[in-house]
Amino acid sequence: MHNTLIVVDDVAPFASSPLHVITFDAYLADFPKLNEPKTRVINLCDTSRYLSQGYYCSLLAQARNHLVLPTVKTINDLRLAESGESRRLSLPANLKIEAGETLPQSFFVLFGETEDQRLSVLARKAFDAFPFPVLSVTLHLPDVAAADDSSRVRQVNGFLTCEAAGFADLEEEGQARCIASLESYTQRQWRQSRQGKQMRWDMAILVDPDESTPPSNAKAIKYFVKAAEKCGFQVDVVSELSEQEVGHYDALFIRETTAIDHRTYRLSRAAEREGVVVMDDTQSILRCCNKVYLQDAFTYQQVPAPKARFVSSLDAKTCDELEKTFGYPMVLKLPESAFSRGVTKAENRKALEQKLGDMLAASALVLVQEYIYTEYDWRIGMLGGKPIYACQYFMARNHWQIYNHKGDRFSSGGFTTMPTFEVPKPVLQAAVKAAKVVGDGLYGVDLKQTEKGVFVIEVNDNPSIDAGVEDKYLGKTLYEQVMQSFADKLEQRGR
Repeated sequence: MHNTLIVVDDVAPFASSPLHVITFDAYLADFPKLNEPKTRVINLCDTSRYLSQGYYCSLLAQARNHLVLPTVKTINDLRLAESGESRRLSLPANLKIEAGETLPQSFFVLFGETEDQRLSVLARKAFDAFPFPVLSVTLHLPDVAAADDSSRVRQVNGFLTCEAAGFADLEEEGQARCIASLESYTQRQWRQSRQGKQMRWDMAILVDPDESTPPSNAKAIKYFVKAAEKCGFQVDVVSELSEQEVGHYDALFIRETTAIDHRTYRLSRAAEREGVVVMDDTQSILRCCNKVYLQDAFTYQQVPAPKARFVSSLDAKTCDELEKTFGYPMVLKLPESAFSRGVTKAENRKALEQKLGDMLAASALVLVQEYIYTEYDWRIGMLGGKPIYACQYFMARNHWQIYNHKGDRFSSGGFTTMPTFEVPKPVLQAAVKAAKVVGDGLYGVDLKQTEKGVFVIEVNDNPSIDAGVEDKYLGKTLYEQVMQSFADKLEQRGR
């Protein structure tokens, strides 16, 4: 039996409900527990704004291995769609109405149910496609044709579109119905989404030729193409790709820096809907791109990591506590950042207040982390849960990070590449454990090693693989291992 938590912006409307209703702040403060029962979370917080508390509620739930409705994927499916096409659903073939009868143009779907029973089949279809607590559904009826002259029943043609709605969007009566539907829904079993269709043995490698620090340089891309051809793929290296075109391929390899509020995520999600094997998959993007998720997941899965804390407000008390906990310097991180961007160091109280204030203006949460000095960071490349390459990245000259961004200027430190069997065992063990938190894709695990032990800094879902750097030891074998993983997954699907 699952323990069910209902997370809301305002608990007042749920005063008479027997459900366990809590605020986001209460859920955020819920630290790991030993022998925690299986938990599912229904997130009724406002998710309309990116990096809002509602967004983080679903993200943290997934980090804590809680079943959650809606998932971050569903939130982004409804929010990131480039056009209504992505939220458009055809009407069921068995939808019919009495002659002369009209259907409402729009209606709410509450946990798969709607007040007008004539629309129940539509409500279920909308909820199955977009499992979201409250959906606003619009019915488009360009044509209503009579089935025949002898019948009063007419076949309905058209389509419907879905948009996310919030609990606060409902009238008082609608909120009461929503709570009733919620209480009914909590008694049901939650279903997993279905697999999409499968396509041909063709691969698209997505790149951005204008990216200043791409995950792979041009020479590495050529090596990937040759390795893919060796594994049986026809390859197109593309810089432009629509969601509709993704389905023309059997595999998609993203070699552009990923982000959630970005085309890389949308294309990855489109690939999953079409049954295309994709790397990076959306779960990996979601989990790696947000440092809040990683930190919370590391805590729950007991992955060794630097001491850290989430901060959601800036006041004297918060700054005092941070000073007491971390001292100076301390590291401040925006949830989403890559190549050391969005990561800064506060050397004193004035810098802390200024930098933390700037970050909180962009994100509801900021990660504050202890500063650990090392001359280099370990990067362990992981594929399918196993280490495949190892590098030591040295700090950029006169800088505390590997990458140094000064306006349009960019510099990085040196590197040493070595076989994985030469890596200290504690480093490899920590890398394997950290990667397992994310999934079984291609990852780069960044770690620091000091006399106090090994600390995982982050897991990158789109790790650098440059010709002459990460491939220094394995050479072309590195590229072949990555491409063979695509082929293996296709063979497992019976292709």
